[in-house]
Amino acid sequence: MIQAAGLTKRYGEKTAVDDVSFTVRPGVVTGFLGPNGAGKSTTMRMIVGLDRPTAGTVTVNGAPYARHRAPLGEVGSLLDARAVHPGRSARDHLLAQARTHGLGRRRVEEVIESTGLGPVARRRAGTFSLGMGQRLGIASALLGDPRTLILDEPVNGLDPEGVLWVRTLLRGLAAEGRTVLLSSHLMSEMALTADHLVVLGRGRVIADAPLAEIVARAQTATVRVRTPMTAELERELRRRPGVGVTSVERDVLDVTGCTAPEVVAAAATVGVAVHELAPVRTSLEDAYLRLTADAVEYRSTPVPGAPAPGRASLGGSR
Repeated sequence: MIQAAGLTKRYGEKTAVDDVSFTVRPGVVTGFLGPNGAGKSTTMRMIVGLDRPTAGTVTVNGAPYARHRAPLGEVGSLLDARAVHPGRSARDHLLAQARTHGLGRRRVEEVIESTGLGPVARRRAGTFSLGMGQRLGIASALLGDPRTLILDEPVNGLDPEGVLWVRTLLRGLAAEGRTVLLSSHLMSEMALTADHLVVLGRGRVIADAPLAEIVARAQTATVRVRTPMTAELERELRRRPGVGVTSVERDVLDVTGCTAPEVVAAAATVGVAVHELAPVRTSLEDAYLRLTADAVEYRSTPVPGAPAPGRASLGGSR
């Protein structure tokens, strides 16, 4: 279990983490989300003792990380997959770590095989691709068979098989009763992996709830309709109180304040042909973007003509 209470970190006049409190419980995968600059990396560094809090406390399995006599057996972490001596082989890197905790060669070989590093175990880490570097980082995190796992962007650079492997691994570890904290910017993968979310924005917690609850809060009653006669249908719908209409793309409208049967009835009234009709389901990405809309510190400029974030065609995934 990870417990943060009033966790604060300042760098001069800059407050990176501001009075953050949350609990990461065993048996679930907790997603750790937030825009760039929100304080996620700083918080994870404080959890494993790489940064000292300005105020507040954080414990792992009941004690600060630095007080654990055998930390690899308590916490396995992947914060930077590049933090490996480039001239050392994958096997030697893991053996060096294992010796600090009295772990034998057998355990090293187990994690090499389980992470798919067998064919490249004798190669220097500096020659690894991004994906293989990630596998080595995960192997290091798993080496001590820890009760708690903290992974920052673990699927970065992995192929589809590797992404599925990480997802299955983390779900399996949580099912064993272990504590899993996962940070990632891939909302589609987070939606498939996490049970609970902690979301930071500008150094503060802006959400701490089950994933399903966060998505449900953002759900709106929206009907998407495809018709070649959007102007006629929009004109008829806007005559009705409380109905909102948004043009998504050519021949596609999003309608709020109106049920699907009511949209069909309106279309029939003015002789509009409806080619497709479906409810719009809010995705985790949609919910996240709405939740963090006021907490984005580094905002990109939209490309002219590009669809708005969260928009998709009627047949697209949401």
